[in-house]
Amino acid sequence: MPVVVQVSALGADADAQSRYHLSKKAADDVLRALPLRGAIVQPSVVYGPGGASAAMFDRMAAAPMLALPQSGRMPLQPVHLEDVIAGLVALVESPPAGLDTVAFVGPRPMGMADYLRQLRRVLGIAGPLPVLPLPTPLFKAGAGIAAHLPGRILDAETAAMLLRGNAAPADAFESLLRRPPRPVKDFVAPEQVQAQRSQAVLGVWLPVLRVALAAMWIWTAIVSFGLYPVADSYALLAQVGLTGVVATVALYGAALLDLLLGLLTLACPARWRRMMWLSQIALIGGYTALITVFLPVYWLHPYGPISKNLPVLAAIGLLWALEPAARLRR
Repeated sequence: MPVVVQVSALGADADAQSRYHLSKKAADDVLRALPLRGAIVQPSVVYGPGGASAAMFDRMAAAPMLALPQSGRMPLQPVHLEDVIAGLVALVESPPAGLDTVAFVGPRPMGMADYLRQLRRVLGIAGPLPVLPLPTPLFKAGAGIAAHLPGRILDAETAAMLLRGNAAPADAFESLLRRPPRPVKDFVAPEQVQAQRSQAVLGVWLPVLRVALAAMWIWTAIVSFGLYPVADSYALLAQVGLTGVVATVALYGAALLDLLLGLLTLACPARWRRMMWLSQIALIGGYTALITVFLPVYWLHPYGPISKNLPVLAAIGLLWALEPAARLRR
């Protein structure tokens, strides 16, 4: 009798509604009608280092705060990738007499918020993870918008699957492994914790940093276009030797450049980003040098208008360093 191991999904049952679950169920039903040995494997949420979903959960765990539907109480039963592989190998080596359905799940169900808090502790990220309630209609609407974004993980169907929950008894899987499946606290190997923590934290804060820098450039442009008294701007330029038409060109030209850099910070094509960051470093460095020469008193200002350039330069340097190097053309 042929042996088949079908990797299905937890939730591919009579209550399935998403196209993903319905397609899995259709394949499962066909196999159940055939004279086969083996198993239909139904994993819960699978966590594997390097995977897109694991990276997403790591970033969520690293966030300072989250808003989740049902306050994050949706049941999950996360299972580690290596346990899934061990279970598949066991089924292939010793297939059941018939066609069994086996839920590949972690040792116990938990709410999504609890799962993320446990991951946070595993990654060694300090502080609690407050979870605010997010109205379900708003969550569904956000998932519909996310479906149109590049590299999306969330859409209307995955949102519905998440709201439904993803848990099942672990007895059959534990019997198959001949041991309990690993708990969340053992999901990340000790030697991988630092690297995964860094990736998770950067994944959360780099977008925030980019938006903050964009806001700085755009606000500087708005201020230079006239929100700050133009006469005072001309007075500052006169102190560095710029007057008349040259001062006007310098004032509004710099404002346009600031605006352009702000917009590019938000939407610069990937192939130009390294040059964009270098341009920002050069511009801020140039401003700092000019002020140091002509207006050194600003280094002594209690609000630190010039000394604050130093951490800004460091932040832009980090963004530049994290951009992948351009591939050489052959």
